[in-house]
Amino acid sequence: MSDPSTASIVSTPSATTSTEAEPSAPVDAGLPENVRREKPRGLLGDAWRDLRRKPLFWISATFILIFILMAAFPSLFTNGDAVNGALANSRVEPSGDAWFGYDVQGRDVFARVIYGARASIIVALVSTIGTLLIGGTIGMIAGYRGGWVDSLLSRFGDIFFGLPFVLGAIVILTTFNGAGSSNNEWYIMGLVIMSLVVLSWPVVMRLMRSSVLATREADYIVAARALGAGTGRIIIKHLLPNCLAPLLVYGTILVGSFIGAEATLSFLGIGLKSPVVSWGIMISEAQNYIRVSPFLLFFPAAFLVTAVLSFVMLGEAVREALDPKLR
Repeated sequence: MSDPSTASIVSTPSATTSTEAEPSAPVDAGLPENVRREKPRGLLGDAWRDLRRKPLFWISATFILIFILMAAFPSLFTNGDAVNGALANSRVEPSGDAWFGYDVQGRDVFARVIYGARASIIVALVSTIGTLLIGGTIGMIAGYRGGWVDSLLSRFGDIFFGLPFVLGAIVILTTFNGAGSSNNEWYIMGLVIMSLVVLSWPVVMRLMRSSVLATREADYIVAARALGAGTGRIIIKHLLPNCLAPLLVYGTILVGSFIGAEATLSFLGIGLKSPVVSWGIMISEAQNYIRVSPFLLFFPAAFLVTAVLSFVMLGEAVREALDPKLR
């Protein structure tokens, strides 16, 4: 038996309630004007908003900008000659005339440090771009196709992944740029870039492959496939934008790693060689004069460490901004 009071409440409209439909209030009613005007942001928009609040990002980005300007426009920082010198100035200590002193051959160390950024930055940036393009493309194909294609490309990548980095670079560079070879500056830099790319792309391939495997069965990918979207459109419009975050983070850190790798190979005498000016060559030339002229080692090493740390710190800041769990 139903409760008459309840029935009357349900069936009889209240006297104070209008029988006509009233327009509902907007969802953002009551919010501040600046919040209501703010448009929805995507992953990159949220990441940029988070990056702008991090002092670590601005510090590392400032140093990176300075190094890029040094590599692109060294004349903005010095008018000295980085190649020619006077033996009368051999190992003269830092002074007002030469802020960083002179090296063994009487060349201005400050000018060489400034011009040395060009080779190191170019090698690192081009190697990073090549590594991301080759490894990212192969990883995209392997993750999206799957099956025997994935197995074949993964085993092919494992072959290069199993090569020791330093040993592989020594073999490649001594084969094409051995002692006594008279190669020009750009040829030597191209060989170093090739060795870095050949030995580093499998890591990028694995990152891209794992991202694609985690994304390719998402609802929006299945919906796009059901609507008749082709493979190219699915990859470019859906997979690539959602799989770039780990590659951006790794690529930023990879630039710093390649700067250190180039310096290491040049220090061992198998990387960049004269007439190229780089921080690794300067450190290699100064190793025999550490006790008597430590400034020959200190200044190029300080610039090298600062450049590597700047890119590594930038990559760390980008990683924290792109990972929602770390915000």
